[in-house]
Amino acid sequence: MTVRQQIKTYPGVPYPMGVSVTADGRLNFAAALHTKEECGVLLYLNDRGTPVRLPFHMGKKVGNIYCLQVEGLTGSDFKYNYYAGDEIITDPYAAIIYGNEKWGRRVDPALKGGICSESFDWGEDRPPMTPLSDSILYLLHVRGFTRHVSSGVKNRGTYDGIREKIPYLKELGITAVELMPSCEFVELEWEKRPEPTMEEAKRRYMEDPEAEETPRINYWGYKEGYYFAPKYSYAATDHPAEEFKSLVKALHEAGIELIMQFYFPPSVKQAYILEVIRYWVLEYHVDGFHLLGVRVPMALLATEPMLGNTKLFYEDMPCGDIYENNETPVYKNLASYNDSFLYPMRGFLKGDENMLPSVLSCLKKNPSQAGVINYMTNYSGFSLADLVSYDGKHNEANGEDNRDGSDSNFSWNCGFEGKTRRKAVLRLRKRQMKNAMLLLLTAQGTPMIVSGDEFGFSHGGNNNPYCQDNAVNWLDWRLTEENRDFLTFVKWAVALRREHPILHCPEELTMLDYLSCGCPDLSYHGEEAWKLNTDRQNRIAGVMYCGRYAKKNRKENDESFYIAYNMHWEEHDFALPALPEGCSWVRICDTFEEEPEKNGDGKKAEKKPEKKAAAKPEETAGEGRSTRVPGRSIRILISSVPDPQKKADRKGRTKGQ
Repeated sequence: MTVRQQIKTYPGVPYPMGVSVTADGRLNFAAALHTKEECGVLLYLNDRGTPVRLPFHMGKKVGNIYCLQVEGLTGSDFKYNYYAGDEIITDPYAAIIYGNEKWGRRVDPALKGGICSESFDWGEDRPPMTPLSDSILYLLHVRGFTRHVSSGVKNRGTYDGIREKIPYLKELGITAVELMPSCEFVELEWEKRPEPTMEEAKRRYMEDPEAEETPRINYWGYKEGYYFAPKYSYAATDHPAEEFKSLVKALHEAGIELIMQFYFPPSVKQAYILEVIRYWVLEYHVDGFHLLGVRVPMALLATEPMLGNTKLFYEDMPCGDIYENNETPVYKNLASYNDSFLYPMRGFLKGDENMLPSVLSCLKKNPSQAGVINYMTNYSGFSLADLVSYDGKHNEANGEDNRDGSDSNFSWNCGFEGKTRRKAVLRLRKRQMKNAMLLLLTAQGTPMIVSGDEFGFSHGGNNNPYCQDNAVNWLDWRLTEENRDFLTFVKWAVALRREHPILHCPEELTMLDYLSCGCPDLSYHGEEAWKLNTDRQNRIAGVMYCGRYAKKNRKENDESFYIAYNMHWEEHDFALPALPEGCSWVRICDTFEEEPEKNGDGKKAEKKPEKKAAAKPEETAGEGRSTRVPGRSIRILISSVPDPQKKADRKGRTKGQ
């Protein structure tokens, strides 16, 4: 008996949508089809012969949902679509999409749906549920993260490639990876160009008389997709769902969360969005979502009980609609994700005037109902290395005459456009990159680092590389050695933030002395202690965090921090507030530290001890003492803990005098 002869049909149930397996082993098909034509299921049995048509009138209809149950099939027997009259419809609820398995090449012009027949052993998998205040996000593109041969992974450009890089992610210190669109989408797009002028048509013909229209790669994937299926071509195997789950499980074992980006165009129904989010939480154990689109129902998602422990990021969180009684959430899982941090901080970094009030607000901002995601760069716009290397965009390779991409980059090339060998320019660029990382990692919100920024990856000045499936976007991991000193600095800065809770408090700091300890939790200083000049020409600020307002290991007080931000091109004296008796300020970071010159053999000369800034005590006997900070640099000082024995000896000497 053939598979066709074994098939039996029965009335189905309307939920869940798509294809599901019933308790008695039948397959239930449920599809919302708005049509007056005959409609039903098309079964492709092992891609052989004419597809089997199973009309929905053999099942039943509930509202606009047609549902039909089928007996005699297993998941490996078939692929499927729906039909409505002459129209062939790929199921938007399909768990697997066939026909686009190879990146950049359509295997089958007609996409087909499939189901995941294999079970997955989640074992003791548990979501890390890292608080937003403790989180450090890391944005990456699944293909570009490991596609370059220098990545050193076995399965380049895949989910499994990310899994192979988990030790690197752990060493970097991030707590969550955020994936650019990773559900199924068709990356090949045929351009819709305007009708060429006569001269343009002649020029094209002279260049290549036989030229045909070629598709363009949508490398990023911000378009409508098949939201229930992981992207097949991002898998190293023929089991994309299983490979994605293995990645999530391995990340969780390492204490790292997985956040997914989804872009929903206005045509996508809001109820469907809710179903998508629920599905990825239940089926794939995803920890959170960064949602993009103008009609995303954030109030609906944020009040869905099942998503109470799931991180939800959106451009602007409508807290008034979510918390009608102005309550504070038990687990703060919502956050606004927009450019409100990026532009003031970039302006401050390059030395623009009148940036200081906005910068101080960004450093302090940490609302109680919904957090904020801070970033200096994002998938669009300049990378960190390009931010300090280019004044203008260089998008010629995109084929749009450099008209695409933003013209407002708030960037500065440090005196030379693009690549250079000038040592002074290169030193300044590296210092500016360090400054940018510290501006990000010393702010109270949740920081997001774009992959590759930590080791100086460049897009070559392209601030809109959405169509570049090549070395423009593929991370060059050789830079981890070439810029090892900067990577080491970033790891140190991430570790500093994670080790000191005063730098990432769960609640917004008040600037009040509510502990009656003689010092507020946060205070601003300048050339005078406790007094900050906010004139539009001022480009410096000293920010002090009092460690008594945060506990390390839930027991001991944290150390206090004084961070001197000098984005002026001239050096300035910063007055240091007095510390309790026996304590002193110790310098632990100075971005102005110069790179050692190279010897004649090309090797770096060792730093002279007197030039080393780390662990250098500052004079702090009383008010009026200061530290001189070079131009365009940031200095971090930490309060030293007095040695109990020295303190006792000092008291003994006092008594004996």
